[in-house]
Amino acid sequence: MANISFWARIGNLWKGFMSLWLTDMEVKNPEIAYQNAIDSMIENYTKLKSTAAAIIRRREEIEARLGNAASELAAIKRDLEAALASGQDELGIVLIQKKNALEADLKGLNDDFSVAQKDADDAKDSLLQVKTEIQQLKDEKDRMLAKMHSAQARLKIQGQLDGLSVDAEVKALDNVREHIKNTVAEANMNQELHSADLDVQLNKLRQGSGAVLAKQELDALKAARNLNTDENPSKNI
Repeated sequence: MANISFWARIGNLWKGFMSLWLTDMEVKNPEIAYQNAIDSMIENYTKLKSTAAAIIRRREEIEARLGNAASELAAIKRDLEAALASGQDELGIVLIQKKNALEADLKGLNDDFSVAQKDADDAKDSLLQVKTEIQQLKDEKDRMLAKMHSAQARLKIQGQLDGLSVDAEVKALDNVREHIKNTVAEANMNQELHSADLDVQLNKLRQGSGAVLAKQELDALKAARNLNTDENPSKNI
């Protein structure tokens, strides 16, 4: 008993594993899942069509029997009228019994025909419904697969964009920015150096001019002093 339970558990485990595997395969391959569902519905439609055909055939058979019974009843009624008109009472009794039996059969056939007609109508409605569902499922398959393919294309494009060396491009742009800044700074530095050089030269010029002016002032002072000495010789004694 324990052995049977063990193998039963193994069987259930295997079934569960296969179910999960099939589910995973269907998710990864929705075309197959949709087509399997469509094929299953078409198979059911074919079976239902055969059943509906049998129901309709039964209705037609009952309808034919009704027609024959009605024709036979009409003929018996005519024979009964003739028997009554000719005074054939014994034949009239037999025909009346046959008429009553046929009328009972006709009532049963009418009841059977009503049921068969309803069954046939239900079968046709079921066929139309299944056929509509099959077409709807086909349309859904085309619509959903189109959406999936579009999404896959977008993901592929996004993946390609993500795969581009964006960091490298940004880094290259940063290098360009840094180079521009360095170039501007170098130009500014050259300008500052040039300005500083002019300032140095100007300072030198001013310093030189100061010395020249001082020398000129010194010479002027000396000349004035000599002039005073010449004019007042007593100051030299």
